[in-house]
Amino acid sequence: MKLTFLGTGTSTGVPQLGCDCRVCSSVNPRDVRLRTSALLEKDGCHLLIDCGPDFYIQMLRHDRLCPIDMLMLTHHHYDHMGGIDDLRPYCKAVGFPIYCSRDVYDDIRRRMPYSFAEHPYPGVPHFDIHDLLPYRPFMFKGIEITPLRVIHGKLPILGFKFGSTLAYITDASKLPAETVDSLKGIDTLVINALRIEPHHSHMSLSETLHAISEIKPRVAYLIHMSHQIGLHDDVECLLPPNVHLAYDGLEITIPD
Repeated sequence: MKLTFLGTGTSTGVPQLGCDCRVCSSVNPRDVRLRTSALLEKDGCHLLIDCGPDFYIQMLRHDRLCPIDMLMLTHHHYDHMGGIDDLRPYCKAVGFPIYCSRDVYDDIRRRMPYSFAEHPYPGVPHFDIHDLLPYRPFMFKGIEITPLRVIHGKLPILGFKFGSTLAYITDASKLPAETVDSLKGIDTLVINALRIEPHHSHMSLSETLHAISEIKPRVAYLIHMSHQIGLHDDVECLLPPNVHLAYDGLEITIPD
C-alpha cells in the first residue's frame, strides 16, 4: 500500500491568513500545509480520505489524471468535506461511492440538495453513499477497512484502519479504549497533533505522543497541524525516532 499526504494542515491551513509568525513566514515548503487529506493506493485502487476545500489544488499538485475510486469521510466539518463538489469528474452514472457515518450523510444532503433533487441539473455530482458504524469492517475492492470511534471535542467521528497494518486518525481529542486496543501493535499510525499547547477538541503534541506510546506502532506520522506546532525542522528533531511530522506531498509505503 502507498499513502500520499495531500494535505497536513488544520482548518486554517498554513500559512494562516493575516499571520506573519516564523512558521507562516517560513520558506521551507514543508511548513506549507493545505487542509488535511490523504490518498491510499493498493493494487490499482485509489481511496481518498477526506475531501476538504483544497482538494482541487491538491490533485493538481499530485496528479490530475489520477483516478479516485471512493471517498471515506471522517466527519462533517468543512475542512474535511468542503471540496466534495469537485468530485464531479469522478461521478459516473451509478454515483460516486462515499463511505461515512449517518450524520455526515445527512449533512451532505443539506449542503448539496442539488445533487439529490428528483430532477437534478445536468452535470451535478451524484453519489452512492454508504453508512458506516464503528468497529464494523467492510470490504472495498479487496481492501478490508474498519471504521474506528474517535472523539473530537464532544463530537464522535471516525478514524479508519486498513487491513492490520495502517490506521488513519485525525481531529482526535481522545481515543476510546476500544479504539486504542484495536490499534495496538499496528505497523503504521497516522494521527493528529494540532499544536504544543492543549486544545479543547484536538490532541496537543504531548497528548499525541502519549497515545503513540500506548499503541506502539512501528512508525507514526503526525498530521492536522497548525502554525502553532512550530517549524517542521525544529519539531522533527525533538520527536522519538519512530515518529515524524508528515508534510504535504509525502508518500510512504506500508506493508500489506
